[in-house]
Amino acid sequence: MSHAQMPSAEASIRTRDLNLWYGDFQALRDVSIEVKPGLITALIGPSGCGKTTLLRCLNRINERYGNVTTTGKITILGKNIYDPDVSLTALRKCVGMVFQRPNPLPISIYENVLFGVRAHTPRGAFRRPELNAMVEKALRDVHLWEAVKDRLYKKATHLTLEQQQKLCIARLLPLKPQVILMDEPCSALDAEGIEQIEMLLQELRERYTILIVTHNMGQARRASDECIFMLLGRIIEHDQTLNIFHNPKQRETEMYVTGRYG
Repeated sequence: MSHAQMPSAEASIRTRDLNLWYGDFQALRDVSIEVKPGLITALIGPSGCGKTTLLRCLNRINERYGNVTTTGKITILGKNIYDPDVSLTALRKCVGMVFQRPNPLPISIYENVLFGVRAHTPRGAFRRPELNAMVEKALRDVHLWEAVKDRLYKKATHLTLEQQQKLCIARLLPLKPQVILMDEPCSALDAEGIEQIEMLLQELRERYTILIVTHNMGQARRASDECIFMLLGRIIEHDQTLNIFHNPKQRETEMYVTGRYG
């Protein structure tokens, strides 16, 4: 087993020898990782090392960008996501994504929460009481219900940035995803907003497999159980977060976490 791989428990996400090119540029090189359920795993490394590219492979969102070539294997919940019978719609329902900047739709809070459900189910599949219950549960799960219950039909874009990011997480939950990918979900937030989202992640980790890209070393240390350190498109080290920060096995990891480059 290479130093880059943790011993395997039952992994929700596995990649094997994953390579990705944008045109002639190779962004990922022989990436093999295992991400386990019930934990928060942080992807760390300097800008341009391939963290976001790797994250976007896991729901095949890279394919939207054209001129992308991928080789290798990605298995999520036991299924190779490149198998011909895999529906992208079903994949993205199972593998939810939260982006760097909150991106609520310019519609009501209520309709934001239901947006994914309406997109994925036939019209009339749920009655109004069921939809109401779905909205309330999702907003309660992200600790937003009390703040917004009296203005559910107001535009979501009027919320604070922290509330908008919680809403974007709430929007995933009615679809019952099993994996949640987060690309720098706190980069637009102030210190209080960051703390709120990190507390929320600790609650959600029991129910979902969470993989988070972060540039913030303090956040990686506080919020994650395991860290994967990437450099120049390769996995350098994957270990428990405490080991990555206090006892890294690789010199490059030590240089990065102590701030000597990146």
